[in-house]
Amino acid sequence: MDRGAWDRVESELWKHSRFGVIRASVLETLGISQTTTYRQCQPGGRWRHLLPGVVMLARSLPTTRQRIEAALTFAKHQAVVTGFQAARLYGLRTGPDPQFVHLLIPHESRVLSSGFTVLERTRFFPVAMYRDGVPLAPPPRAVLDGVRRIRDLDAVRALLIEAVQSGQTDVDQLRGELDTGTKRGTALPRRVLGEIDLGVRSVAEADALEIWHRAGLPTPHRNVVIVDENGNYVGMPDTWCDEVGLAWELDSSEFHYSKDAYARTLERNSRYAAVGISVVQTLPSRLRKKPDAVVAELRAAYAAAQARTRPPVCIRKAGST
Repeated sequence: MDRGAWDRVESELWKHSRFGVIRASVLETLGISQTTTYRQCQPGGRWRHLLPGVVMLARSLPTTRQRIEAALTFAKHQAVVTGFQAARLYGLRTGPDPQFVHLLIPHESRVLSSGFTVLERTRFFPVAMYRDGVPLAPPPRAVLDGVRRIRDLDAVRALLIEAVQSGQTDVDQLRGELDTGTKRGTALPRRVLGEIDLGVRSVAEADALEIWHRAGLPTPHRNVVIVDENGNYVGMPDTWCDEVGLAWELDSSEFHYSKDAYARTLERNSRYAAVGISVVQTLPSRLRKKPDAVVAELRAAYAAAQARTRPPVCIRKAGST
């Protein structure tokens, strides 16, 4: 068959594909023999073999969408995308880059993982949510299916914190999913949810919480609004020790320096000083490079704050203005 004829044939075949991905058995029903399909997927051919029985009608490397379509086509039966690939499709950007397409399939299915597709059979098959025509596990299930397969605490923290902060899910939904599904790989996610409960909003803040506990100081408040005795706004410390009126701030200017940020920091510290709040400022990099030194600084600051009269400030109650 000459090139022009092949172009016309492929144009027709493309209409029966999903983004150029098609099952070999469908090609056969369209008049393309198994021998022809095999030959076109060999070096020098026009197509690419992606997964057992699944072909792409081009020789180029498959796009992310084509890999997803190939995985769904390979699964044959009902399937939803989950894990890090689903997280990306929900718009989440933290966590590891997807190395494979992770699918959930009904427990009775007997299709096995192959190539870049990981098939996970489950008795708790979720109702699919769709993004751009792709069936996805709901956000709580998707992110947890991803993080329970890794042992990198920072990566688990980053993705779960982003998922909550973005509004895709919340701590109660995530915890409910952990309680319902498999218990494998749930220790780190449970630890991170405990940190989020305490107000942790970033990996650096999680590191800070660990160091605070190492220092043996009272249970802190995270990101609460502090007001003076007249109800005027004073600040919102990263960490607040209400017992002695001690604020601990992670100096974000280490990574995001600007004149405006520096000015805001000076204004904040002036408000702290005006009402007598003790403040410790720490560069995020020191939390891991010099944790013992930070512990010593916090203990010293706490002792000094404890020795003076507590300033007349308080945490603003929820709903107050």
